Amino acid sequence: MTRVFWDVDTQVDFMRPDGKLYVDGAETIVANLRALTDFAHCNGIRIVGSSDNHDPGDDELSATPDFVDTFPPHCLRGTEGQARIPETVLREVLVVEPEDTVTDVVRRVANHSGDILFHKHYFDVFTNPSVGPVVETLGIDEVVLYGVALDVCNRYALEGLLSRHLEVAITLVTDAVRAIDENSRDALLNAWQRRGVVLADTAGIVEM
Repeated sequence: MTRVFWDVDTQVDFMRPDGKLYVDGAETIVANLRALTDFAHCNGIRIVGSSDNHDPGDDELSATPDFVDTFPPHCLRGTEGQARIPETVLREVLVVEPEDTVTDVVRRVANHSGDILFHKHYFDVFTNPSVGPVVETLGIDEVVLYGVALDVCNRYALEGLLSRHLEVAITLVTDAVRAIDENSRDALLNAWQRRGVVLADTAGIVEM
């Protein structure tokens, strides 16, 4: 069994109240994010992370965003807001850019024992073409997923895994996620449960 923790976009622009695309209440889950990160690193569990890494012309960015397909400029390459918060910094990280050659990424991943970070220019992590092949190369069959935002980037990561990698068991850490629209939370969680996703809290994960 290859179990990984999957950290979705725990970046300054999303997590802090002064961030460019602050997810309301994100700061309330920081302690749980730190607990999950520390637990993984102390127990030899690889963390697979994703991070927005935008250029000004990316399709997702707009001066008149609809907050469905487009959002205000955020997580611009090289800015403080693009960085991960200190509590979720990865270790011995291999960064995978969307432009990287998939065969080269697979080769590098096969010889890498540390964390992995997928950069992306759109909120769906699977727009980075290396994500699926890396999941297969590592033989990942269990994912513990958390981060922000539940109704956007988390949703695309989770549903991408459900639809593309049916053999992967997914646990969502409910007290380590926040949504842009928290009113959507219950409907999303219920729908995912019906599709086999396990819901757990941070304490339940770190006590397992």
